[in-house]
Amino acid sequence: MTQYLHSMIRVADPDKAVDFFKLIGLEEVRRKESEKGRFTLIFLAAPGQEGVAELELTYNWPPEDGSAPEQYVGGRNFGHLAYRVENIYETCHRLMDAGVTINRPPRDGHMAFVRSPDGVSIELLQDGHLDPQEPWASMENTGSW
Repeated sequence: MTQYLHSMIRVADPDKAVDFFKLIGLEEVRRKESEKGRFTLIFLAAPGQEGVAELELTYNWPPEDGSAPEQYVGGRNFGHLAYRVENIYETCHRLMDAGVTINRPPRDGHMAFVRSPDGVSIELLQDGHLDPQEPWASMENTGSW
């Protein structure tokens, strides 16, 4: 039997990443710090999805020798994360109020794309159907998604 556990993305600023995913509705379910390995793992899940479908945020600490930390660009061929939301318009409004760009607005009342602080593409899908609404129906795409 195969069971889905989690997806992992590397993050440059764990607090900023956790705050971003909280806007979508995810909650921190556990955290592990490794002094020896010099990393922090933060596991997030939607309510009721703990241990079922989690997102692991991996933060690699800066090198002890004072050199610049490794930069993660382009997601190393990672496509996107997808989350079903109760109300896509309310979710996108909450993200916009927090300064997040809506790269692909939910013009159809069904789908939107945003990017995390680390450039990971996030697909938001409406649970059920909402009729197209303004200002979303008239918004153009911004940047890449």
